[in-house]
Amino acid sequence: MIDYLSLKDITDLHGDEIANAVERVVRSGWYLQGQETNLFEQNYARFIGTEHCVTCGNGLDALSLILRAYMELGQLKAGDEVVVPANTYIATILAITENRLTPVLVEPDINTLELDDELVEATITERTRAIMLVHLYGRCSYTPLIGDLCQRHKLLLVEDNAQAHGCRFGERRTGSLGNAAAHSFYPGKNLGALGDAGAVTTDDEELAQTIRSIANYGSARKYEFQFKGINSRMDEIQAAVLNVKLNYLEEENRRRKTIATVYHETIKHPQVRLTDDRERDNVYHIFPVFCPSRDRLQQYLKDKGIGTMIHYPIPPHRQQAYQEWNGLHYPVTEALHRQELSLPCNPAMSDEDCRKVVDCINEFG
Repeated sequence: MIDYLSLKDITDLHGDEIANAVERVVRSGWYLQGQETNLFEQNYARFIGTEHCVTCGNGLDALSLILRAYMELGQLKAGDEVVVPANTYIATILAITENRLTPVLVEPDINTLELDDELVEATITERTRAIMLVHLYGRCSYTPLIGDLCQRHKLLLVEDNAQAHGCRFGERRTGSLGNAAAHSFYPGKNLGALGDAGAVTTDDEELAQTIRSIANYGSARKYEFQFKGINSRMDEIQAAVLNVKLNYLEEENRRRKTIATVYHETIKHPQVRLTDDRERDNVYHIFPVFCPSRDRLQQYLKDKGIGTMIHYPIPPHRQQAYQEWNGLHYPVTEALHRQELSLPCNPAMSDEDCRKVVDCINEFG
């Protein structure tokens, strides 16, 4: 059996180091806001290439905290519009609506799967204040045109980097390209904790301090509350685990790229479409293929002992949570969500596993 993603196998790659790190925290008697978290914030900010990293409870909190902080600083207000990809995980949208901001959905490019930068300018109005980029599947979604639009229209650029730890645009990493970026360390991510965890990276000191305060009940000093805050903190065990795994992220991303290269070069089936935008870096958090007979292909692979996943079966605008959007039509997004199937692509896979996936797909009838 080839699992889509075995978290046990991923953890076992560095099991002794992780166990030692967890034991160190347990024995220390200090479980929140301690040395491990401080060290991870320093290490991750250095890795991403920003001045600041503020850890928090999860990736959705990271997104929400960025927007909330901008509202506290007077750079956003209720009703302002945020341009966002229609093709994304729902957390991206939830962060916007949670802060009483207005999402403006824009279709992806069918070839890159990312926000179609050519469609963005037509959606900008006098109420538009930000673009939220999503580096979906692990692929860089930033383009020079998006950067130019933000400059010309004086828009904030917020990155959802939940799926793209270590991805690059030129010499810079995603997570350092905009005004601020949100990161998720959900266990299945390229850089995953042993539970929920997240972070914000930014070069803006005032924004970082505001986010840190809001995430700590609204307090920068004990028992003094500047904001009506929340409780969203990374614990010391997660920070210690992430400090171990960060050392191996580049190596493991290279392994993902090796597997992806094999898929690109050897999957040859008329019904299975692969996207290969070589102009963009990709750390392959997800390796999507597209097939009109997606459900039948998934069952076929399951019968062959190969696990797959669907990212994602229902687009945000068709979810019950956003019933007011259910009548909207985004044909590219809807086609992607009807046909998408994610193949196993992770550093615990062997070369033999990879070849079996390819052979089974090519034999699909």
